[in-house]
Amino acid sequence: MALTEDKQVIHHVLLVAFAAQGHINPLLRLGKRLVSKGLHATLACTGNIQERLLKQFATTNTEDESNNSKNHSISGIQLLFFSDGFDLDYDRKADLDHYFNTLEKVGPVNLSNMIIEHYYNNHKKLSCIVINPFVPWAADVAVQHRVPCALLWIQPCSIFAIYYRFFNKLNSFPTSENPDLSVELPGLPVLSTEDLPSFVLPSNPFNSLLKMISGLYQNMKKHKWVLANSFLELEKDVIHSMYELCPIRPVGPLVPTSLLCEDEDSDVGVELWKPEDACLEWLNKQSASSVIYVSFGSITVLSAKQMEAIATALKNSNHPFLWVAKQPEVPTSDGAGQLPNGFIEETKDQGFIASWCPQTKVLAHPAIVCFITHCGWNSLSETIAAGVPVITFPQWSDQPTNAKLVTAVFKIGLKLRRNSEGIVSTEEVETCIEEIINGPKSEEYKKNVMELKAAATKAVASGGSSDLNIQWLVDEISNGNSCESEGFHFLSDNQSAEQDKVTT
Repeated sequence: MALTEDKQVIHHVLLVAFAAQGHINPLLRLGKRLVSKGLHATLACTGNIQERLLKQFATTNTEDESNNSKNHSISGIQLLFFSDGFDLDYDRKADLDHYFNTLEKVGPVNLSNMIIEHYYNNHKKLSCIVINPFVPWAADVAVQHRVPCALLWIQPCSIFAIYYRFFNKLNSFPTSENPDLSVELPGLPVLSTEDLPSFVLPSNPFNSLLKMISGLYQNMKKHKWVLANSFLELEKDVIHSMYELCPIRPVGPLVPTSLLCEDEDSDVGVELWKPEDACLEWLNKQSASSVIYVSFGSITVLSAKQMEAIATALKNSNHPFLWVAKQPEVPTSDGAGQLPNGFIEETKDQGFIASWCPQTKVLAHPAIVCFITHCGWNSLSETIAAGVPVITFPQWSDQPTNAKLVTAVFKIGLKLRRNSEGIVSTEEVETCIEEIINGPKSEEYKKNVMELKAAATKAVASGGSSDLNIQWLVDEISNGNSCESEGFHFLSDNQSAEQDKVTT
């Protein structure tokens, strides 16, 4: 066991992430806050992204005397890698079912061997393993090594509550026989079928992901603590509704530090795609609150018809726009994901098309007036922290529910509605753009999102709700105590009354 000079035990926390940007970054940012409170943190993920990570950062390399190898770290967080069972050039997106099934088999063995080699062989005290939902088998590894495990939920607390009630059969949800059933859950507005996470619907095609999430909830007792990338003031009602069932502790928003009035250089986020910084130079030439920012993430590929409808609406809006249109690696015969012919030339004086951009800097730029987004939780958390109203275009997973939260709970934007063909028309996009910028509720959206921005900044600051929850976790890890319900930080009655106008 490693000891400091004053004989105090050094507590190490291992963060286990699925190898995707939106999964790695929340864990890194949580790790940075744990390090700032005296713990030692290490991030472990599969080796297929090792080269990309190490190329991006000027890593701190130190010799490990035990095995004469090099340790890589980011801002004091060590990086470790283990095999997912595939060669580096294997296309992991080609067959998700096969990939996740294989990872579930080989991941525990390789992660366990890594723990033995890095911690036990070096006499380091591993005091906690923090996992995210896409590596649920890591909880079994924690049990195997008798190390307490924490789950970092990387979607809103509302989604956690929905899944908990769905997988434990506590409420009625749509079925093949009754696909249009509306769902009423404590702490949430009434949810129609189109508002629910796609994985709870009978039409869900992703069996491996459903199996993985189901297994997570069936084994929830393996997690000593449940954390969330959210903040209390944002989801107060649904967090309170879970108190007796399975308390969830918000420790976010785990977004870039520059959005939270903190030093930009202290952020530990990674960019697995190279951003085009030229878009910032273009933004600098635009008027304040004039630019429509459009991005649908790294996975979504829209049909050619949908791309054309959005392109036409942006052109007709007479507003400058910045569109992150990540083109397919292999062009499809039906034109999916591709910009309409001639669009770039026609709008060269109005818009900027980027394959990827530094989203944090874009959202914080004074030229941005609104964000048209797929409503992934990382993007939504960033736009809230930046104080930018949104137009949502959800696709799958948690995104439909996130969009419902935007319109019915947070009240910071609008949702694009599909027609009978499943397409959002040009007219619909134009109408939402006009409403979000100049409509009768435009000032209300701006006011609400700015209040949430202030609440997010306060939550992570010293003494804020998320900061207190992180400190409580650090104390639990350091003292080896069990999870006591009274340790959860809730708003006082006075604080609750002050926040009602923001969160209801």
